[in-house]
Amino acid sequence: MTEAIGRMQGIQSMIAELTRPAAEANAAAVKSAAGSSLATATGSGDAESFSQALTAALGGNTGTDISSLANGLGLGSTMAVGALKGLTAPGAVAGSVPAAGSATGTDVVAMAKKYIGVPYVWGGTNPATGMDCSGFTQRVFKDLGVEIPRVVSDQMRQGTPVASLAEAKPGDLLVSFGGGHISIYLGNGKAIDAPVPGKTIQIRDAWEQHSNLTSIRRIVPAGAAS
Repeated sequence: MTEAIGRMQGIQSMIAELTRPAAEANAAAVKSAAGSSLATATGSGDAESFSQALTAALGGNTGTDISSLANGLGLGSTMAVGALKGLTAPGAVAGSVPAAGSATGTDVVAMAKKYIGVPYVWGGTNPATGMDCSGFTQRVFKDLGVEIPRVVSDQMRQGTPVASLAEAKPGDLLVSFGGGHISIYLGNGKAIDAPVPGKTIQIRDAWEQHSNLTSIRRIVPAGAAS
């Protein structure tokens, strides 16, 4: 019996030795293919291709630390890290983002609409948990690479003034009740905002009128009405 067991163990060891080179070769081939895809994507400057290649290389795992992964792959470019962030950032908004300094009011409107349905939370700035009116407007502009202050009283002093609601363009900020509330004008009498507790970010008829409007501010070049 001892001899038989010994012979079986020997056969198992032999099988392991025979199959290991093939397994290692397959793993090397997968790694090489993934590396080639990543190199092609990063070399082309196509962030979408990079993201797809990276996802394939990770086997669909997107929970990896961005900086560590970028350094480990030898990807030090802004585009590479940006693509990694697009895969891992909680609450990230999908879709293309204009280059810094090129955003228009049309881009503001498109970005704002992506947060429809997020609940109002007083003091909130995180779309994953909820935002208040100024947290929402700050987040929209930040997504476009435009920094504005956190609270309405400071936001209402940013950009350039617009004389009247009749002259407002999509993407302009509408400040009402002496700085008590702020929304984003969409054009055609519509606005989007985080209204009050119990409600969600939504499109509505702009209720701001000259009687309660405190300020209209244009942060980026005007957008076209949609």
